Amino acid sequence: MSMIIDMKHAGYRYASQIPDAPPVPAVSDMSLTISQGDFWVVLGQNGSGKSTLSRLMNALLLPKEGTVVIDGLQTSDETHLWQIRRTVGVVFQNPDNQIVATTVEEDVAFGPENLGIPQPEIRNRVDEALETVAMSSYLTHSPHMLSGGQKQRVAIAGILAMKPKCIVLDEATSMLDPEGRLEVLEAIRSLHRDHGMTVVLITHHMEEAIGAKHVLVMQSGGTLISGTPGEVFQQSGVLRDAGLDVPQMTAFGEALRDAGLYEGMLPVLPGEAAEMMDRVFATHSPSWDTVAEHAGAAEVDTDVVENAPAIRVTDLRHVYMPGTLYERTALDGISLSVRKGEVLGIIGHTGSGKSTLVQHLNGLLKATSGTLEVEGRRVDAKSLKALRRKVGLIFQYPEHQLFEETVYKDIVFGLLQMGLSKDETDRRVQKVATLLSLTPEMLEKSPFELSGGQKRRAAIAGVLVMEPAILILDEPTAGLDPKGSREVFRLLKDLNRKEGTTILFISHNMEDIAAFSDRVAVLRDGRLAMLGTPHNVFARQEELTRMHLDVPAITRFFRESGDRLGRHFPSVLTVAEAVLFMQSATTASATTASAATASATTASAATASAGEGDAS
Repeated sequence: MSMIIDMKHAGYRYASQIPDAPPVPAVSDMSLTISQGDFWVVLGQNGSGKSTLSRLMNALLLPKEGTVVIDGLQTSDETHLWQIRRTVGVVFQNPDNQIVATTVEEDVAFGPENLGIPQPEIRNRVDEALETVAMSSYLTHSPHMLSGGQKQRVAIAGILAMKPKCIVLDEATSMLDPEGRLEVLEAIRSLHRDHGMTVVLITHHMEEAIGAKHVLVMQSGGTLISGTPGEVFQQSGVLRDAGLDVPQMTAFGEALRDAGLYEGMLPVLPGEAAEMMDRVFATHSPSWDTVAEHAGAAEVDTDVVENAPAIRVTDLRHVYMPGTLYERTALDGISLSVRKGEVLGIIGHTGSGKSTLVQHLNGLLKATSGTLEVEGRRVDAKSLKALRRKVGLIFQYPEHQLFEETVYKDIVFGLLQMGLSKDETDRRVQKVATLLSLTPEMLEKSPFELSGGQKRRAAIAGVLVMEPAILILDEPTAGLDPKGSREVFRLLKDLNRKEGTTILFISHNMEDIAAFSDRVAVLRDGRLAMLGTPHNVFARQEELTRMHLDVPAITRFFRESGDRLGRHFPSVLTVAEAVLFMQSATTASATTASAATASATTASAATASAGEGDAS
């Protein structure tokens, strides 16, 4: 089988932005061989060199040391660049960097046109690529009017239309809703399985690595671990030390093993977790009466405290570009109250209106009709300044909010507009810097020298320094490695519990929504489809599936296990809940119960919030 990508001791260094400083190494001594038809997944912490590696793979960057050979062609030979970039197509994390045309079909056709493909064939390729990513109905839409996830599908279609031998996806699914991500992954797997396309998938979603032939884990520009998914994910401690994680089913097995309920290899591949459950029940002789009792108890929630509303939205409606050919209703009569001090998770399929909704909440968008009240005061044109001091908003791409020479200047920019004294300014900066672990050295750096997680913290600091009572985050962990995600949610929990900050966050990660939300709002086609606690919302799995959403992997697994065994299992939301239920259903000792609690808490990063809400 021929080699598509062959790297030998490849290295790349970026020039430092600091005068007279040495170059910054990004990839060092990287050697790998990817054969035609392989499916590789690359994992690594932010700043580990993954994106640089992807650019070396199609000669967007040329190695400073070693060699990179693509389908037999040296990337260092400039006469080969055109053919190399036809052979390896790269889809980047931010779709705005790849969209070039004014309509979706023109954008997808751009690549084939530049390759000199005949017009009838271009038409076929455009239609086929858009159907693959479920965007056929947006053929004549402007890409810049699409949501972030929809833009990403268009970017992927643009690469697929050129029919490369190898496709490299650099966090290309991070902004998609659950069904959209599964659709794109299935499309990529189909291209690999049915057409022999070579795939290199760079991701922070551990579950996406399960079906790969080979997993490469990078650290500090080099190889930390390399092997099959089963070989890599057995080394859970090494992965966590590297800022990564393991699939939720693997974490479940790890917690059961640490608790003394299971002995054996950690489950990674489909079916292995079910075998593990059978072994636990066979070893510990469950009392099925106890199982049924605990299943019912686990599904009872108590509601969050009925605080006064921090935000009240009534019959909110928003129409983009009214009276034009591109008129689109994004919000259609939404009514919603957010309680003071609660954490509200917002989910919905791509284009459901999530970002449009939250941009109304601090006055960035003006409603077509309906009303908005914040802390009991109705919002109008005269109150926007006061509103924006109360409500802080962090966008999907925090780097778009960073613009000053240093992190410190970026953080204090808003305070300077308020005319605060130097002492008050310093007090606020010191407070948020301590809260966000921003060191004095980091404050003096250019924000563009920071890693992805550091940029996220710097952007949050610029909002928190204004001391808002309400904080809204649109996909706060998109593009972050697991360690960065844990840091963000640790921060949010501290703000909520210690400062009483009301928090709203949008996410496509159902595990995060389940673990950190007091209540969950589900949007569908611009309307509020559900509102309740995580237990209540995720118990409605069939309805969520029809809305192109999903449930946490552990929730789905427990439901399937109950069906397989003919028993009623609880609707668990986290690894911690799952392990505690398993302990209660077996004959393990009280000592094991304590171990289970500690192990499960560590493995799941946080337990789910309790509460049964007013599901609509």
